This record gives sequence, C-alpha cells and structure tokens, in this order.
Amino acid sequence: MSSETKKASAIALLPLIIFVAVFLWSGIQYGSFYEFPAPIAVLIGIIAAFFIFRRNGIGGNVAAFIKGAGNPSILMMCLIALFSGAFSVVTKQIGATDTFVQITKNYLSLQYLYAGVFVIASFLSFASGTSVGAIVSLAPIAAGFVSLPNVNVELIAGALLGGAMFGDNLSFISDTTIAATQSQGCEMKDKFRMNGKIALPASVLTVLILIVVGVLLHPSGHSLSQEEVSIQWMNLLPYIAVIILAVAGLNVYVTFLIGTVLSGILGFWYGTFNLLSYSKTIFEGFASMNDIFLVFLFTGGLAYLIEREGGISFLTQKIGKFITNKGRAATGIGFLVALIDAAVANNTVAIVISAPVAKKISEEYKISPIQTASILDISSCVVQGIIPYGAQVLLLIKLLGVDVNYSSMIAQSYYIWLLLLCTIVFFLKGVKRVKSEE
Repeated sequence: MSSETKKASAIALLPLIIFVAVFLWSGIQYGSFYEFPAPIAVLIGIIAAFFIFRRNGIGGNVAAFIKGAGNPSILMMCLIALFSGAFSVVTKQIGATDTFVQITKNYLSLQYLYAGVFVIASFLSFASGTSVGAIVSLAPIAAGFVSLPNVNVELIAGALLGGAMFGDNLSFISDTTIAATQSQGCEMKDKFRMNGKIALPASVLTVLILIVVGVLLHPSGHSLSQEEVSIQWMNLLPYIAVIILAVAGLNVYVTFLIGTVLSGILGFWYGTFNLLSYSKTIFEGFASMNDIFLVFLFTGGLAYLIEREGGISFLTQKIGKFITNKGRAATGIGFLVALIDAAVANNTVAIVISAPVAKKISEEYKISPIQTASILDISSCVVQGIIPYGAQVLLLIKLLGVDVNYSSMIAQSYYIWLLLLCTIVFFLKGVKRVKSEE
C-alpha cells in the first residue's frame, strides 16, 4: 500500500459506492448492465471523489488520479483491449469467424459444445497464465458459436468465463499466483497442490454438468448442418497461431500483433483488403474497444484515490475486528481480498494490497502460508469473475458481439460457483480437523 495512504476512512469508500450504485441502477433501469455507458458510471464516481476529497485541491486529486490510471497493470489491460479488438475485427472481416461456425455445423454435436468451450478455455488459461488472454483469444471463436441456432448464448459465455478463471487461479505463471505465493513466502508448487485439491474437483464437476446440460438442451445430438459444406481451413491459421503463441508464453501484445498480421496476409491474398482498408479495419478494432479502454483507465485512477484516502485501510480494520479464531481468520482473509477486488476490479492488485494484512493474520492464528496464498488467489478470482465491471466480463461480452444477459451468464458460470463451494467445504473440513485434534 502506498506510503501516501491516509488513516482509515469510511467516507473514502463513498465514490466507489456511488459508482457501483449507478452501475447497478442502470442495469435494473434499462434491463442490461451494458446499456448505460460504463465509462460514464465510473466518471460519476470520479467526480464524486473529487468533490468528497476536495481538501486535497483539484491539482492534488488530478495528480493522484493520473498516478492510479498510469499503474502498469492498468495500462497493460488497456493495451490488451486495443490489440484484442484489432485482432477480433480483422479476423471477422476475412471470414474466420464464419469458418468456425461452419466447422461446428459440419462436425460438432452441440451436446458437447459447452463442455468443449470450458475445457479449451481452461487449458489455454492454465498454459498462458492469464484469464484475460484466454478470453480475448477464444471469444472471437465463441462469437461464431453463439450465432448458431438453438445455442444457449449465456451458457457458452459462462463456460468460457469459468474456463478462463480456472487457469488464472491455478497456473504457475499467472500473476495472481506469483503475487499470492511471493507475498506469503511459499513455493508455487505447494500452492498448486493446495489449489489443485479445490479447483480440480470443481472443474471435473463443471465438465459433467455442462455435458448433462448440453444433452438436455440438444437431445438429438446431431450436427447442425444437413450436408457438409466446403471449409476454408486457411482461416484457422490466425486463431491457431494466437493459441500456440499464448501457450508458449510469448508476450501478449506480440501474440495479437502476429495474429492480426496473419489475418491481414490472408485478407490480401483473398482480395478482401488493400493497404488502406486493412489499416482502417485495424483502427476500427481499436475504436471498438474505446469504452472498455476508458473503464480500465478510469477505474485505475478511482481505485488509487480511494486507497490514498484510507478506504482500503477502513476495510482491513473492520474485518480485523471480526477475527477471533482460526476459522474466522481464514474467512476474514478471504472476505478482505474479495472486498478489495470488488473495489479495484483487479485481482492481482487486490492480492498485493491485502497481502501484508493477510500475512499478519495468518501468523497470529497459525494459518500456513500455503493456505493463505490459496485463499487470497481463489477469493479474488471468484469475485473478479462475477463483478460486471471486471476486465474479464467486460471483454467477454464485448468480443462476443451479441446481447448477453449478465445475470443469466453469471448464474451459468458453474465453475466459479463450484470453486467457491469447494473452497468453503475444503477449509471447513480443515478447521473441524484442527478442532478435533485440539
């Protein structure tokens, strides 16, 4: 936490409450969380913060806002949004999305489509260590699936979201894993074993549920196409390249740049593009992500204003009063990081902010560093996967390119809820075992 942070203050949370209230109100009022411009909802919270923190002066508040917006993790998310937007629009323009639709129609039974999306997203996010990377890599492909007749759009979206969060929580190279283990002083392999006992049962149950739901939704089990249509297999190259490069751990910006260039080469070959139209299509992709770009930038600045004024400190102090035994200590750590993640909409940042407090609590109540790291990672990932203004949900809905009912999508993100359930059961059993030994 910044050395500039002032003493704990409940008032410091008011701008966040205003932002979330406007966001929720717009969802209820207009029937969708994404009808009202999300950047404007954040901007209202920022204006409120400038008014509430006016004693710092306009100059001081602006400087703090810019510092938060310029956080490297925030800028990274902004650039990923731009590059993924370019890749998505260019591949769609050359017909790559239509190719995946036709492949699905020709060869794939819809019964296993939902489970397949979850498994592929889980593999990619685990291999690449990033939920956002998995979403921006696979959402353009899923965009083709959701256009098929009789497909449950929210279930496809929920399966992709759940699979993406699987890797973010379990991967060795995930930034959340690194932040959780390094802050608590434990080995990644030990944290992986601990998380594996929780995440793997949740993932297996998710696959089984998605298969059963798929069979119930599509009992015939037939492919959608009455006759096979010729496939332009070359259109798969940009997607395959992006997935392979992501798994190989190549820089995410370079990965999407290569994917966009490959798509452009195919477009020139087909005669779809010339230099001017290709350039305009890339810019169209950038422009399509303007709203998400602004949300990331604005929330980064707002989060720092709240932290600087003691809003995060207030949360940590209040939760600290709730803790009186080991069971409550574990719950308190999870609740702390969850609340902070809801405040800053970034699970890595939430872990970094809450880690010192979590370490102190775990040492006092003799919770192992491995358990603490697991609680930090899982709790933050669960919240990050369900908040409507988080990067994962915003990017997923944007890149799918269709109207998605947020509430229905989250309700059908089975992995996230099963992960939460398995976590609660796992740690309750641990607490009971300790009590019986005592």
